[in-house]
Amino acid sequence: MELKDLRYFTEVANYGSFTKAAVNTYISQPTLSKSIKKLESELKVELFERSTRKLMLTDAGEIVYKQALKILGSTDELSRLLDDLMNLPTGEIKIGIPPLIGTLFFPTIAKKFRQLYPEVSLELIELGAKRIEHLVEEGQVDVGMIVLPTDARKFNITPFINEEFMLYTNKSHTLANEKKVNLQQLAEENFILFNREFALHELIINHCKEAGFHPNIAYESSQWDLITELVGAELGITLLPKSIYEKMDSKSIKMIPLASPPMWELGIITKKDRYQSYAVRALLELEVPVTSRYL
Repeated sequence: MELKDLRYFTEVANYGSFTKAAVNTYISQPTLSKSIKKLESELKVELFERSTRKLMLTDAGEIVYKQALKILGSTDELSRLLDDLMNLPTGEIKIGIPPLIGTLFFPTIAKKFRQLYPEVSLELIELGAKRIEHLVEEGQVDVGMIVLPTDARKFNITPFINEEFMLYTNKSHTLANEKKVNLQQLAEENFILFNREFALHELIINHCKEAGFHPNIAYESSQWDLITELVGAELGITLLPKSIYEKMDSKSIKMIPLASPPMWELGIITKKDRYQSYAVRALLELEVPVTSRYL
């Protein structure tokens, strides 16, 4: 049974005449007749009482007509819903995001996305970038915002932002009044870093090694605010992206530029060859201005 046969049948029933239906639907009368006979053959019933002057539905025809209207109505509704979905996505998006990136950028993203697509809910999963990559690869989250680089063989990558790392010290630190600091000057310092679950941990260690030393790690944490509090308490120094300074206590912490600073490059990733919902596509196409006075 084909939908077009049901549609032709309802048109003939509505007009009560093959001739009128043909004229008003721009379908030839032989085509309508052939379609109705095909439908009757498939259903093994007669749909119209043809012996009367006016074309009338049989008892079976009445049943088929009512059900055909439901089927065609549902089909039309399905088309409308899919059209709406493409223009106004619905559903849920699971976003994996490290806490630091979430603090800096997620509120702006969430606000704009909510304004454009109020029917889509965003579920935030805050973990280190390495864990997020794994979750995206396993299909447990739809989108990940991570520190680059990553494996381009596994993921679709959309670059998001690129900014410099800065040195953060307590204002009483001997380096606090320097206009610019070389990484080599930090060889004897106590570092406070994100733990090994975070991409920033390895990134900073690698840059220190390139500068000729392995950093002395005094503390590790999964929370950026605890790291900055430890710096404020004079327990060590840290290297973080410059945009985080607006979230810090500027009364106790000083931000100092680095000579040849490491760069913090962020990207949005999705798993290659995985179906992307209309909601996910809308999120990936979202243009969000990064509003930070330090960018």
